[in-house]
Amino acid sequence: MTEKPDSTLYSGRYLNLRERRGWEFIERRHGVVVLIAWTPERELLLVEQYRIPIKQRTIELPAGLVGDCDEQAGEAPLAAAARELVEETGWRAGRLREIMACPTSAGLTSEQVCFVWAEDLEPVGPGGGDDSEDIIVHRIPAAAIDGWLIDRYRAGLAIDPKIFTALYWSATQ
Repeated sequence: MTEKPDSTLYSGRYLNLRERRGWEFIERRHGVVVLIAWTPERELLLVEQYRIPIKQRTIELPAGLVGDCDEQAGEAPLAAAARELVEETGWRAGRLREIMACPTSAGLTSEQVCFVWAEDLEPVGPGGGDDSEDIIVHRIPAAAIDGWLIDRYRAGLAIDPKIFTALYWSATQ
């Protein structure tokens, strides 16, 4: 028996809606990097921004797409991580290293997120994202992060669960 090939139900700029053996899923067209970045003062860099799909402001790790525009075609994940860290937070890393790549929602999307550890940070600009973004940068001391996240959740912000993965990895580094 020959397996039916995947079909494309919709093709967009960043995502494709595909069907495989009756299963609909989102295919990500670009890689994604997520940064775990602690300042020299042991503050975790987090970003806050409005996310259209959930109609809510979120607290997240700095992150972004790999090679998401023509000028960045063929971009390496660590190069994207360096670019996104400066763009979103205004901090530059002296060293970056990949920790692991993992699926974000394996039953829904092909997206794999590459977690990147950022070391030897120095401030180089204001951050805040590119012209299409409205990002607020937060520097949260390690000792205060649990309470700070709870307060933000109670205030109605969504907390990206990748933050908890970052805290786990931070305890093992």
